[in-house]
Amino acid sequence: MNSCADSLIGDEGQIEEDIFLNYQTKTELELPFENEWYVVWGGKSIQQNQHFNNRFERYALDILQIVNGASFTGDGTQNKDYYCFGKRLNAPGDGKVIAIENNIEDNTPGVLNKAGGNYIIIDHLNGEVSVMAHLKKGSIIVAVGDTVVKGQEVGKAGNSGNSTEPHLHYHLTTSDSPDGIGLPPQFINYYEDDVFVEQGEPVRGQKVRKN
Repeated sequence: MNSCADSLIGDEGQIEEDIFLNYQTKTELELPFENEWYVVWGGKSIQQNQHFNNRFERYALDILQIVNGASFTGDGTQNKDYYCFGKRLNAPGDGKVIAIENNIEDNTPGVLNKAGGNYIIIDHLNGEVSVMAHLKKGSIIVAVGDTVVKGQEVGKAGNSGNSTEPHLHYHLTTSDSPDGIGLPPQFINYYEDDVFVEQGEPVRGQKVRKN
């Protein structure tokens, strides 16, 4: 993990910041879920986004569902208590599946497992790669090498890996390798707090939905 100072220092860092902070997404992306979700972390500052100091995940989103201000019902001690657990997740854009993990157990809520969880990585074949993480064990219904289209179901939200409660982690990057650089994802045709957005970047505190 790189700190912001490590990532954006000197001429090379300044060029990187200028390019990627103002980057325009090439892939036609749509929100990778159904119904309304809440952005816990997202945006272009450390105040909005806990991922910002990580060069690979700098503009990542952590998203879940809330009802009446809470992400779960009951006492929240089981994954099934959480509104987003097991909910459908879709390919955010057209591309090819280049990596998956589907066999990691989901965590008990509140218990952090720093090991890798279940994920899908989609190469959009234009220098952009989508990463979807923390998926439910056994829920991924695509395989490495599959071609996917925007909106196609690929798996279900879970609580695997470095996660304390069910949610979706999504980020766009230049590569699935450790050398990849996080890109700010711009999504098309969605509602942000009930206001239609033709193209935009969800940020912390917003409620977003496709329709």
